[in-house]
Amino acid sequence: MSSTANDLPQHPPTEPAAVPEPGPQAPPRVAEPAGPAAPRAPGAEAEGPPGPEARPRPDPERLARAALSRLGEPGDAALGRWLTRLDALDVVRAIRDGTPAEQLGVDTTRLAAYRARMPGLDPVADLERVRSVGGRFIIPGDAEWPSQLDDLGQGRPTGLWVVGTGSLRLLALRSVAVVGARACTAYGAHVAGDLAAQLAERGWVVVSGGAYGIDAAAHRGALAVGGPTVGVLACGVDVAYPRGNTSLIRRIAEQGLLVSELPPGEHPTRFRFVLRNRVIAALTRGTVVVEAALRSGALSTARRARDLNRHTMGVPGPVTSELSAGVHALIRSGAATVVTDAAEVVELIGAIGEDLAPQRGGPVLPRDLLEPEAARVLEAVPATAEGAPVERLARQSGLPPDEVLQRLYELGSLGHVERHGAHWRLVRRR
Repeated sequence: MSSTANDLPQHPPTEPAAVPEPGPQAPPRVAEPAGPAAPRAPGAEAEGPPGPEARPRPDPERLARAALSRLGEPGDAALGRWLTRLDALDVVRAIRDGTPAEQLGVDTTRLAAYRARMPGLDPVADLERVRSVGGRFIIPGDAEWPSQLDDLGQGRPTGLWVVGTGSLRLLALRSVAVVGARACTAYGAHVAGDLAAQLAERGWVVVSGGAYGIDAAAHRGALAVGGPTVGVLACGVDVAYPRGNTSLIRRIAEQGLLVSELPPGEHPTRFRFVLRNRVIAALTRGTVVVEAALRSGALSTARRARDLNRHTMGVPGPVTSELSAGVHALIRSGAATVVTDAAEVVELIGAIGEDLAPQRGGPVLPRDLLEPEAARVLEAVPATAEGAPVERLARQSGLPPDEVLQRLYELGSLGHVERHGAHWRLVRRR
């Protein structure tokens, strides 16, 4: 076991060391694992980078939760159950000190997996590493912690590694997830980008997963209009994944936030992508699926949102496209509401009675404003050049001849019909 792992206090101090609020920093950046040294602490001497002793030590709970984020996988229910009964520090001690699994009430195999990750554990180095890229590690109880994540119950993150400006809690208050297929069509990319831009212009924060396809289009749409966006990653916040989105991920960190449950340096796996989706669903007020095949991972985000009583929405696509089949199935099952633009999204997730989408309808034609009797007479007037006498129009409209004549003069004054001898005919439009 490393000496750093033993640095976790054996007993909580009576007064935990204070964790300073992060001061002004350079624009955040996404670094490779062997990135530059940590930035100089406020008040440090200019000569030479300071060592870890130059910074106040993190409080024991934060240090322990940083350790747990490396010992367990995202959404680990066993760790979640422990943390409902014990402080994070006590959980780490129990794992480290060889307490029997029966005494801890946990599966022996799972406990062995935790202990297999103990050698080399260095939460202090992890905290320094995220600080070196302009980030921080937030935990439940912090002012920046989004309380809606508590809806995940025992699957709630032990903590979140965050890079970027702004408060995650405040940005998440008015946020909506826009997700979909990685191998999206041009139609899907256009819709996602346009929808995200409209949402950002209305003051909503767009949340997505930083992946190729719909995720990237949604992030770019929000960034294009100067809006903040949040990328929830399935890897460490200092790892640019996918590589092709490196510049986009850097822009997200500069204009919004990168968020992950995984500690620095961790790389994504198939299961980490799926588990990441529950954080996207819980963090936001609703989830919009733009394009998704029948087995798309984006549908798992929608299902999570539905289970958490969040609004679930889908954008319809061509019925001939396999990439819209999953969205259509979601809508048909009643699990999602059809939306086509930001106004309809905001109507569902915004303030009741205040964020209503405009009523939609076709253009109002002059005929639509006619009284029912006048409309019946107008329908009876033939389109032929010779027209028809009043008696014939009375038979066809089912109205008395006197009333038909009165309505014909009204229609004539409105420019719909004209008299030609004893006959009436429609006015020809040029």
